[in-house]
Amino acid sequence: MTTVDSVLEPAVDVLWQRLQGQLADIAQRYPDAALASSLAAEDMVLTHAIYEGGFPLEIFTLDTGRLHTETLGMQDAVRERYGRSLTVYRPDAAAVDAHVNAHGAYAFYESVELRKACCQIRKVDPLKRALAGRGAWITGQRRAQAATRGELPEAEHDPVFGLYKYNPLAAWSEEDVWHVIRALGIHYNPLHDQGYPSIGCEPCTRAVRPGEDVRAGRWWWESSDSKECGLHAGNRVISVVAATEKSTSV
Repeated sequence: MTTVDSVLEPAVDVLWQRLQGQLADIAQRYPDAALASSLAAEDMVLTHAIYEGGFPLEIFTLDTGRLHTETLGMQDAVRERYGRSLTVYRPDAAAVDAHVNAHGAYAFYESVELRKACCQIRKVDPLKRALAGRGAWITGQRRAQAATRGELPEAEHDPVFGLYKYNPLAAWSEEDVWHVIRALGIHYNPLHDQGYPSIGCEPCTRAVRPGEDVRAGRWWWESSDSKECGLHAGNRVISVVAATEKSTSV
């Protein structure tokens, strides 16, 4: 395991050591578990922890065909830094063509339904292929990222994809993430320095303005409670159930 006592503040070092323990436990329980990486800051922290810790966990990414050049470049950065290549899953070309021919290349701006249909083809269907046959997967989600993630557990059964799901950074703050990145010299997506705290497909992501929510730049033309693409479809269900339980218990 990576020893970072000399470079991390004590409170953050506790988080890092706990993360290493969580990954060790995941690898033991589910040797076929894999990290789904969007190549954003949180996923780069997890990538560093997995590769530097020597954990036998696969890391894969989804190339939707609409990613920023900077995001695509992170695949090369990972390979150069760790000597490992990410597994890349892409959408079915025929399905993409059929959707574009039927609705247009930018139909996702027209309605939530068409946007989610695009996400289904470009992200959810490839994710299903990536997760097929696995016992568990790992994400870089955090509770503070969005209203739909406020009740996010660190470990849960994923009813959408039918396997176990780990969110080891669920309790981390944005400051925790960036302290670790800077202290350990972890490579990160240059879009973060351009005002993109959350990064998705290029047409569906913009830089956030001062004071805006970290997810405000994702599908910015939609309301905040719809800003999930289907990869984490259970988030909204969990949040709604938790909110209902809170309101009825008062």
